Amino acid sequence: MKNVSKKERTIVFIILLIFGLISVYPMIWMFFSSVKGTRDILGGGLNLIPETWQWENYSNVLESAPFLSYMWNSLWTSTLIVVIQLFLSSLLAYALTQFKFKGRNAIFGIVLGTYMLPSAVTYIPSFVLLSRMGLTNSLWGLVISNMANVFTIYLLRTNFMSTPKGVIEAARVDGASEWSILWRLVVPMNRNTIINASLISFIANFNTYLWPSILLTRQENYVIQQGLQQFSTSSGAFTRTFPLIMAGTALSVVPLIIIYILLSRYFIGSSSESSVKG
Repeated sequence: MKNVSKKERTIVFIILLIFGLISVYPMIWMFFSSVKGTRDILGGGLNLIPETWQWENYSNVLESAPFLSYMWNSLWTSTLIVVIQLFLSSLLAYALTQFKFKGRNAIFGIVLGTYMLPSAVTYIPSFVLLSRMGLTNSLWGLVISNMANVFTIYLLRTNFMSTPKGVIEAARVDGASEWSILWRLVVPMNRNTIINASLISFIANFNTYLWPSILLTRQENYVIQQGLQQFSTSSGAFTRTFPLIMAGTALSVVPLIIIYILLSRYFIGSSSESSVKG
């Protein structure tokens, strides 16, 4: 980038700014719609800013449905899923990259091959297994059914392969166990990638709808996406409740925005590391 002129930098910045605004516009529109009245929605035309700010939409939607309970179910299940996924994926990625044994590549090929299967294919066998275990209509069933993640395994394996072999061999010579090498050496050296994988997995599990809607049918176990869908279909005329639906949607996005802001520097750092390694 040293040979890039100031004019070219400006052009690139403007292009990125335009695409950034296009990407963030739906969220801006959602927020302003959440504080509009029904009249603004129906007769406001293309006006983005509401004529009157209806902040009570947020309190009304919390009174109309237990959104905080839905959000809590999504938060703790997603967090637990991410922790278990990272633990298991780290163990497998370390074994596939640091141990030499017959069939190592075949195992990774089988694991990667499952990534080609549509997730819907696994719903029926997963539901049958969880039903026999008595874990249907249980948030623990949702956690157990998502303990493994192929993308996380692939991402960690790719980065663990770049860990300097000399450092690992030196640790072994010093008497460090494989367990210590993994958690005290390899994992800290790939911290940004692990946080990156955590963020991607958390967002995916927090926003999931189809599988929870099959597994969980009791309202007290609903996750946030189920709660939003149930509220939008059972609360009356869509045009009348649209501002409340937008308010509920805006509330569901808040945890993701906070988490992304807190972890964005690690996310960017991981992307930079990947580009350098590539």
